[in-house]
Amino acid sequence: MIRKIARRRKTERGRKTAKSRHAKNPASIRPAVPPPPGRGKRGESGYLAYLLRQAQAATRLTLERSLGEVGVTPPQFVVLTMLKAYPGLSGADLARVALLTPQTVGVIVRNLERDSAIRKMPHPVHGRVLQWTLTRRGKTLLDKCRRRAMAVERRLGIGLSARTRIAVRRWLARIAAELGDEG
Repeated sequence: MIRKIARRRKTERGRKTAKSRHAKNPASIRPAVPPPPGRGKRGESGYLAYLLRQAQAATRLTLERSLGEVGVTPPQFVVLTMLKAYPGLSGADLARVALLTPQTVGVIVRNLERDSAIRKMPHPVHGRVLQWTLTRRGKTLLDKCRRRAMAVERRLGIGLSARTRIAVRRWLARIAAELGDEG
């Protein structure tokens, strides 16, 4: 029993000494080096939510760089895309379908209107509500953006069969529908 207590005290002193050494010399602490994307917890053994975020960040950066060559941001591209698909949306409706804040959409709409890419019309029933539509210039700009976005889409689909692409789209849409209801 006495030997156990003596060993425990000696071990505790050793720990304190090691801790105090590191406290005095922080350079002796070696930080962990995270692996590159695709490895360790940043790879197949990582959490799904993290992997989705990591993939989204990489995709967004790639799309941002590509669209930047024609002077458009990804949020502007989303707004143009939604107005092509659903002409006549209000700013509030645009914010909902584009997954952006109303304030952000307000800035985007002002910039796109200034550049003559979109135009506003008063709502036929609710006079204070403005509806937005693409102009000819906006459609041309969107076509340039779509070509760039499709190049990114092709990169995302490399190595996936048509069947797998459908399954991935279904899975992502289901996540948005099911988890989006909780927010």
